[in-house]
Amino acid sequence: MKLDELRPAPGSKTTGRRIGRGVGSGLGKTSGKGHKGQKARSGGGVRPGFEGGQMPLFRRIPKRGFNNINSKDYAEVTLTMLDKLDNGTEVTAESLKEMGLIKKAKDGVVVLGNGELTKKLTVKVSRVTKTAEEKIVAAGGKVEVV
Repeated sequence: MKLDELRPAPGSKTTGRRIGRGVGSGLGKTSGKGHKGQKARSGGGVRPGFEGGQMPLFRRIPKRGFNNINSKDYAEVTLTMLDKLDNGTEVTAESLKEMGLIKKAKDGVVVLGNGELTKKLTVKVSRVTKTAEEKIVAAGGKVEVV
């Protein structure tokens, strides 16, 4: 294949509509906008969710609760999951992702104290619960909050 042989896929390139160019073009006179009305005017049309003046759905439905925009969403890892690792492993967000224990680091990684830990690990994550920290240190490991 040569550069001069490159062509776009058939049907991917279409010529633009030339509107307002006479009756014979099929898009003359009203230019495909019909007769009068809000949608025929320049800058006309309604915003998304507008229901012709009727109270829109998003305002009719009751609002509940509170969404904290400052809340952090952590990827959770339990001690049971960490117990599957080899002795002396350094646990970081990147290493957990490589091993497939977490899909995404999100706003950081938190180690939860569920389960037991028998391996000596060096844990470098965003957050560690008290029970998890106690169990890691009791197993001979180290905890470092990054």
